[in-house]
Amino acid sequence: MTYDKAAVRTILDQALADGRTSLSAPEAKLVADAYGIPTPGEGLATTAEGAAGLAAEIGFPVVLKIVSPDILHKTDAGGVVVGVDSEDAARDAFDKILANARAYQADAEITGVQVQKMLVTGGDVQEVIVGAVTDPTFGKVVAFGLGGVLVEVLKDVTFRLAPLGGDEARAMIDGIGAHEMLDGVRGARPVDKDALADLVRRLSDLVTDFPQFAEVDLNPVLAAPDGATAVDFRIIVDAEAGKPVERYTQAEILTAMTRIMKPRAVAVIGASNEDGKIGNSVMKNLVNGGYAGDIYPINPKGGEVLGLKAFAGIVDVPGDVDVAVFAVPAKFVGGALEQCGQKGVAGAILIPSGFAETGEQELQDEVVAIARKHNVRILGPNIYGYYYLPESLCATFCTPYDVRGSVALSSQSGGIGMAILGFSRSSRMGVSAIVGVGNKADIDEDDLLTFFESDDNTNLIAMHLEDLKDGRAFAETAARVSKQKPVVVLKAGRTSLGARAASSHTGALAGDDKVYDDILRQSGVVRAPGLNEMLQYARGIPLLPTPKGENVVIITGAGGSGVLLSDACVDAGLTLMDIPPDLDEAFRAYIPPFGAAGNPVDITGGEPPSTYRNTIALGLSDERIHALILGYWHTIVTPPMVFAELVADVVGEFRAKGIDKPVVASLSGDVQVEEASQYLFDHGVVAYPYTTETPVQVLGAKYRWARNAGPATPGRSASADWRKQSAGVW
Repeated sequence: MTYDKAAVRTILDQALADGRTSLSAPEAKLVADAYGIPTPGEGLATTAEGAAGLAAEIGFPVVLKIVSPDILHKTDAGGVVVGVDSEDAARDAFDKILANARAYQADAEITGVQVQKMLVTGGDVQEVIVGAVTDPTFGKVVAFGLGGVLVEVLKDVTFRLAPLGGDEARAMIDGIGAHEMLDGVRGARPVDKDALADLVRRLSDLVTDFPQFAEVDLNPVLAAPDGATAVDFRIIVDAEAGKPVERYTQAEILTAMTRIMKPRAVAVIGASNEDGKIGNSVMKNLVNGGYAGDIYPINPKGGEVLGLKAFAGIVDVPGDVDVAVFAVPAKFVGGALEQCGQKGVAGAILIPSGFAETGEQELQDEVVAIARKHNVRILGPNIYGYYYLPESLCATFCTPYDVRGSVALSSQSGGIGMAILGFSRSSRMGVSAIVGVGNKADIDEDDLLTFFESDDNTNLIAMHLEDLKDGRAFAETAARVSKQKPVVVLKAGRTSLGARAASSHTGALAGDDKVYDDILRQSGVVRAPGLNEMLQYARGIPLLPTPKGENVVIITGAGGSGVLLSDACVDAGLTLMDIPPDLDEAFRAYIPPFGAAGNPVDITGGEPPSTYRNTIALGLSDERIHALILGYWHTIVTPPMVFAELVADVVGEFRAKGIDKPVVASLSGDVQVEEASQYLFDHGVVAYPYTTETPVQVLGAKYRWARNAGPATPGRSASADWRKQSAGVW
C-alpha cells in the first residue's frame, strides 16, 4: 500500500507545535485521504452562506458538525445537525450549531462548521466502529465492532496488535459475536468484508507509522455491499504515545537467561547455619538437591555454612559467579547488588519482600538502577526463587522437587507458586522449571519464554500472571514460541472492577481483560480460565499427539456421559464427526442392537472388555477419525483397571504401528476409577475420574494450540482453516 506520509507528517507536526491534543475535522479528513481511507464528500464553512453553498455543491441531504479544538464530543455540545435537505436548512443549522457551541463552552475556539454528505443507513448498510488506541500494556491496538448503541450495550468488540496483516484484519471482522449481521440478515445483502478489512489495515498502518496518534476513532463507519466509508474521523495527539520502549535484544536475553538457568556457580547472599532462616533453606536445597556447580555462601561473619567456606562479600569469591540468590532484608539489597555488579554476576534472584508490593517503589527503582548500571538481570523481588531440574538446581527456600519432565511453569504469586509445586508433586507431573517472577522489576515472562523457546528440556510453558510489564514484547515473543511449543497462560483479574466502562470511543472500549483476551489469542497463547485448568493443560497437553484434523468421535458406555461429553465438546470448540454410513455400519458390528452408533457411539454399560477394545481400535484405525473421547462407566463386567489396561494396550499397539491420535477418557464410578485414571496417565492417555468436562477441555486446548501452530494436514493448509475454527473459543 502506498501512502502520502509527508502530508500526514506536516499535519501532525503542526498540531504538536501548536500544543494541541487533537486534530480538527478537516485535518482528520486530509489524514484519511493520505491513507486511502474512504470518507464522504465534505467541506468547511465559516459563514451561514458558505454552509448553504457547500451543501448545494455536495448534494443533499447533508450533515453539519461543529469544528473546534475545544469541543471533542460534538453531539454533547449540540454541535451536530443531520438530515439537512435545503440551502435554507443549512443556514439555519449553521446558526443553531454556533449558538449551541457558545452555550456549551463560551470560550471555545470555533474553526467553523463541517458540511458533510449524509450517507444512507439501514437496509443493506451496517454501522460499525473501527479504531486504534495506545494501550498501556500492549501499545498500539486496533479495535473493530458493531457501531451505534450496539457497541455500547453489547460491548461486542475485537482487538489486535498493530500492525495487522490482511488475514488478521479479516479475522477481526469475523471474530465479533454478531458477525452474522455483516453477512446479511432478513433479506439484506452482505457487506463488503474485504473493503472493511482493507480499511482496518490502513488504520493499523497509520497508527504504526505515526505512533503520536494516541487514539483514532472512525465512528461510525458505514459498511455496505459495495464498500466502507468512515463518516466521522477523530484523532487524539500525544507526543509521548510515540515514545519507544527500551528492550533487551533476543540475543542479550538468551545470553543472560542461559547463565541464570544453567549457572556454573551460585552465591547465596545471607547464607546461614540457623534452621528456619531463608538463607539456610536456600543453602540446604542447593546442596541436598544435587546441584553440581560451585556454591558460595556469603555471610559477613565468614566461617562455614553447611560445611562450605563462607565469604564476607561476593567480591571475595575466588572464582566467577553466574547467579546470586539474595536472602537478606530489602534495605541491604542495594549494597550487595553493587558488589554483584563488580563481580560480573549475570542474575540476581531477589527473594526478599519490602519493595514495590509494600509501597517502597523508590527502593525498588534504586535497586533496578544499580542492576542496569552493571548489566545484572533481576528476578523478583518478592519471590520464592526458582527451580531448573535439568541442572538439579533448587534456588529457593521452598521444598525441593525432583520429578523431571518437559513442562516449565512460572507464577507471579508466591501462593500460586506453592499450588503449582503441590499439584506437580501430587500428580507426578514432570517439570523442567518452576520460576517465581514476583514484582517483575526486571525479568518478565517474555524473558522466560525466550529461554524456554531454545531449551531442549522444555516442551510446554505454563504461566500465571496478573499483569504484563511489556505486553507487546510478550505477545511478539509468544507468537514466535507458540508456533513450536504450547504456551498456556492463566491471566488473573479478568473480572477487574477497575475495567473502564464501555462507550462509543475506542479508548474506553479497551477494557483490560478484553484486550488481553484477544491479543493472547492473536499470539497463539492457550488461555486457561482458572488455576486448575492451567495445571491440567500443563499436565495433559504434552501427552497428546498433534491432531491431524477436526473429526472427534465419542465412544461411551453410558448415554448420560455421552450427552455431557457432547456438551463439553461444543464448549471446547471441538467438532463432533458426522459419522458416514459405512463407518456407522462398522461400529454397529461391535455393539449390541440396543446400543447406538452415530456420535456419540453408545456401546451401553453391560458390555465386556472386547466391545471397548474393538470400538476403540476401529476409531484409531479409521483415518477419517482424528481424535477419540472415551466415556467409561464402572461395571462388574468391565472393572476400572480392566478398562484402563485394555485402553493403554490398544493405544500402545497402534502407536507401535505409527498411528498416534489424541485419546482422552472420562471415568465414572467408585473410587477405583482414580487408580485407573492415573494408570492411563502413566501410559500416555489423558484420563480423569468424576468429570466429563476436564478431559475434553484438555483436548480442546491441544486443538487450539494445533490450529495456531498449523500442523500439516493432508489436502489443505491447516493453519488458516483451523484459526477460523478456533475464533472466539478458549
